[in-house]
Amino acid sequence: MTPQTMDEWVRSEAMTNTRPATLTLIAEPRPDSLFCPIYSVDDHVLEPPTLFEGRLPARLQAGAPFVAVGVNGLPAWVIDGTAWPVTMANGAAGVETSEWGFYCIGFDELRPGVVDPKARLHDMDLAGVWASLCFGSIVWGFAGTRLSKMSDQQVGLASLKAYNDWMIEEWCGAAPDRYIPCQLPWMNNPDVAAAEIRRNAERGYRAVSFSENPEGLGFPNIYDRCWDPFFAACQETETVVNLHVGSSGNTRHPSTSSPSDVSVALFPVSGLEALIDWIYAGIPVRFPQLKIALSEAGVSWVPMALERLRRAYDHDVGHSWPHGSPPPEELVHRNFFFCSIEDPSAFRSLDLIGEDNVMVETDFPHFDTTWPGCQEMIRKQLRTLEPAVIRKVCFANAARLYRVPGPPPDLVASSEVGG
Repeated sequence: MTPQTMDEWVRSEAMTNTRPATLTLIAEPRPDSLFCPIYSVDDHVLEPPTLFEGRLPARLQAGAPFVAVGVNGLPAWVIDGTAWPVTMANGAAGVETSEWGFYCIGFDELRPGVVDPKARLHDMDLAGVWASLCFGSIVWGFAGTRLSKMSDQQVGLASLKAYNDWMIEEWCGAAPDRYIPCQLPWMNNPDVAAAEIRRNAERGYRAVSFSENPEGLGFPNIYDRCWDPFFAACQETETVVNLHVGSSGNTRHPSTSSPSDVSVALFPVSGLEALIDWIYAGIPVRFPQLKIALSEAGVSWVPMALERLRRAYDHDVGHSWPHGSPPPEELVHRNFFFCSIEDPSAFRSLDLIGEDNVMVETDFPHFDTTWPGCQEMIRKQLRTLEPAVIRKVCFANAARLYRVPGPPPDLVASSEVGG
């Protein structure tokens, strides 16, 4: 892989790779037997072509992103004059896995629940997912960077606000009791970003999809105190800062020949880097009530990270640890949460990681998704744990972190772990 961002690579692959003439959808799945209701803290939307229509001030509407006909007559988002195709990576769930690949697709070729929030509820029910936090598609960058970097900053900010309006009004508004709102931040100005956090908190937003490493996107790094107004607003409003793998604009590629599967296998490395860098940046020291969730980074590596943090703290060769601050392990357990798609070894190490700090994700509808076998996945991995711990990992930790109600008691009671 050439040294370019992951989404740029996906774009170039999509525009050059061949694809089947038609895509084959799998047969309608049968409902998975309910082991425990799930609150999935990492799913994704594929935004509809009408996303920005009528949502910007009239004088700015013409500059907003729009969908046009792209490669081979398939749709592409046009953002600031550049076409970003709609790719299979944004909606693989429901398509035969033998046909998965990095190529362009049409909205109507995919399972309806990929794009439609009401149809998504059906897909959630099939897999025992009661609530879902949805990030945006790959098109925008997981921290909304493509909007923050629009050449006309007025249009960019108006487009970002329009996106956040759509997410809570249209997507989450389809089922407010089952969708957990997650917004995009304005990366160009932390004071403006803070104001958007406060505006959205009043409307019910619970989270923001920030960047693991803003410096990788061309912004100041997390050691720069310029971000403090943004973090202060998140702490004040109890807005959880979600750090999705790849939100730095890149993932690990050890060599220029590394295929995409190497990058996927190394997702946890991005989480490890983010955790330790954020700890040493002093963010949880300055903002002790701030909650940070590492999305799609896995969990099994956390015990090793705790060991390395302890060793660095004990030696402190560079004298970089803030004097009088709590030790780093305490900050990890207090401020950070970890998200699991598939981590069998992690659930044998909860005494080290913390049973209150781990949550479940299904990554619907991306390549990594466990759908429609989400219940079977957690059954295999969690069945040896105490029922109370299973409930924490599957839904209670997420409900507490994002300040939303738990699942209906009768649903829990009807599951294998009981109420």
